[in-house]
Amino acid sequence: MNFTAIDFETATGYHPCSVGIVTVQNGIIIDEFVTLIKPPNNEYNPFTTRVHGIYPKDTVNSKSFFQVYPEIEKRLKNRVVVAHNESFDRNVLMKSMLLHGLNYEDLNIASQWECTVKIYKAKGIKPTKLSDCCREMKIQLNHHEALSDARACAKLYMLR
Repeated sequence: MNFTAIDFETATGYHPCSVGIVTVQNGIIIDEFVTLIKPPNNEYNPFTTRVHGIYPKDTVNSKSFFQVYPEIEKRLKNRVVVAHNESFDRNVLMKSMLLHGLNYEDLNIASQWECTVKIYKAKGIKPTKLSDCCREMKIQLNHHEALSDARACAKLYMLR
């Protein structure tokens, strides 16, 4: 079981302010990466700040997506990628890459990722929010913290 789980927290729309990435090799978590990301103009929607608790003051000195991208690339390239509600995280990645002139195809990953929402919905779990799935599967979660969300997603995927 080899894959990489990813979670983005966003500042506005599809502009990330944090990313958590968990790499699983042979069913064992072998690498975890998390960083704050300075969104364009360090602008935030008040709603997203209420969700994840990340404020402009937290990212004012953080690296941009473009500066963080090499760390993301080395963890995703040629891997099976998993996310909880994969279309959201995939769109954050794709739109951020496009904004910075980076080619998604260079990652050599699927155009649609593995999705723990779809997996657990098919198992009959309702609702399928990450917190609900984790409660059902007894996985520890500090919800809307990118690394905790990515780690929980990885564990959910391993338990599928």
